[in-house]
Amino acid sequence: MKKLLVDNAIEAMGRAYAPYSGFSVGAALATREGKIYLGANIENSSFGVTSCAERTALFSAVAAGEREFSAIAVVGGRGGEIKDFCHPCGICRQALSEFCGPEFEIYLYNGREIKTYTLSELFPESFSL
Repeated sequence: MKKLLVDNAIEAMGRAYAPYSGFSVGAALATREGKIYLGANIENSSFGVTSCAERTALFSAVAAGEREFSAIAVVGGRGGEIKDFCHPCGICRQALSEFCGPEFEIYLYNGREIKTYTLSELFPESFSL
């Protein structure tokens, strides 16, 4: 599943709209049943309107009725080149924590290797109601 999600995240990265930063990000989110939802970062000249790839994938899945997720792969790089790991930002970690448990897996790829984290490793002491 890791490799499949990373490959899908790379595909999604090609759909990014990043004219301001030049940094494209792709994400592939897997449901517990194995469906995959893609997301790409979508920038806006009013920077606060920008949406990260991870949230784009998550919100698409939730809008489609999904509520249970197992893993997400995230890739990114300037000019579409993957050279380093691209970690989810704090807002994306918080959004994921709304729907995903502490053992939810996050796969990061730097063009050579895949690192695996749990949500609790990347977002300890998360906020919830």
